[in-house]
Formats: sequence, C-alpha cells, structure tokens
Amino acid sequence: MRGRLPGYTRHMPSRPPSADRAALRDRFLTEAVRDLLANDRRLAGLDVEVRFAGGVAHVRGEVADERPLMLLRELIGRLDGVYAVWDWVRIAGRPPVVLDLGCGEVKQDPTHIGVDLRPTPAVDVVADVSAGLPFRTGSADRVFAVHVLEHLPDYLPLLAEIRRVLRPGGLLHVLAPWWGHVNAVADPTHVRLVDVQTIKNICRMASYRALHAGCDGATVFADLQPVGDRHGPPWDAEREAVHASRFFD
Repeated sequence: MRGRLPGYTRHMPSRPPSADRAALRDRFLTEAVRDLLANDRRLAGLDVEVRFAGGVAHVRGEVADERPLMLLRELIGRLDGVYAVWDWVRIAGRPPVVLDLGCGEVKQDPTHIGVDLRPTPAVDVVADVSAGLPFRTGSADRVFAVHVLEHLPDYLPLLAEIRRVLRPGGLLHVLAPWWGHVNAVADPTHVRLVDVQTIKNICRMASYRALHAGCDGATVFADLQPVGDRHGPPWDAEREAVHASRFFD
C-alpha cells in the first residue's frame, strides 16, 4: 500500500479473536499463571488468585507488601496473549483505592469509585474529568480510564491529573478503541484516534512508563505507571528503551 510505513502494522492483529478462541486462550493463560505461582520460588506463599477475561489478567488476594505483587505483574505480562494486568489485591490488609473515570452505567468493579459527568446509579462522584479530578494528591492506588481518552480533544491535562492523584507505585489502566477498527469511528462522540504508538508518546509526553501495552484488533490496552518526581527513581532512558521494545516500534 502506497504511503504505509515499512513494518508499521506488523504487530497489529487484523481482527479480534473469535469468542471461542478468546475463551480457550483465557483458560490457557489462567492455567499458565497457576503453574507459575506453584513453581516459581520468588512467588512462594503469595496468596492471590488470577483469572483471565479477554486476555486481561484479574488478580485478587492479599500480600504483605507490594514487591512480590509487582514481580507477579511483570511475569504475567511476559506471557504471549496478555493484554493487561488488573489487580484488586490488599496490601498488608488495606484494600486498594480505585477510581473509575467516565464509568457511565457500569463500573469495572463494584468496589471502584465511579466518576462521571452524568449521574447514574454507578457514579459515586459527579465530575467533569476533563476539568480536573476532585481527589487529594496521592490518594488513589489505581485509576481506570476505560473508553475515555477518545472522547477528549486534549487528554494530556487529564493524564497529568491522574499522575497527581496516584500514590507512588500507583497504576493507570487505559482502554480505547483501536483506530483501525470500525468502533473507533462508529461513535460520533469520538474525537481522537488511538494506537499502541499513541501510548508510546503518552509515556514520553506525560511521564509514564508502560508496564504493558497491546492491541487485540479492536481495543488498545495499556497499564501505565507514573515516573519521576515523587513517583520513583529518575528516568533511565536506556533501560526503558529495552523494556518498551516489546510494545513499541
């Protein structure tokens, strides 16, 4: 095709997996992680349960501190077919504080704090997320932005606000329609197109690192962690380039 960048689409699936294949893959990944927990000594005694839905790992349980949980996230993310790793794990008995931005009618989990401009039974805090987040600095462990970014003309201010409200070690989970799928253009309220390479530039411009990023042919997934200032050690460009080579051209 004239004008196509060489190799640009080589990692993009042509279409989402069938329902049957997706279910079988989720079963395989669940068994693979169960085997990992049983046999990797670094994870010995970790009291968690992992199941998959649509290639997304759902991790629940309790750990004494966050280090083994982050190791588990990394190891799960190395498995082929994993699009994201979501966790609701209690750390030393404390449940995570999770914000669900633009939740609409249904939150990703009933325990989340639902945030939306339009009040619905799922919304706990009525707010315009494009105008700032009404939460204290460092007050959230996880933030979900599921089908939100594509509705905002400029989402960089929101990403800065999410950085602010996340505590050190906190994570942002992003889902957005992939630009090459009809879902990206079928909704007239979508004003931005998103690709995995968009996530690369979000990391660069908004000071995040991608713990995981991928596309199933319909949806772009990303697990992002703020870096710098109060969020951890300075940016190591060489180390991050090696890490990010799994996801980005």
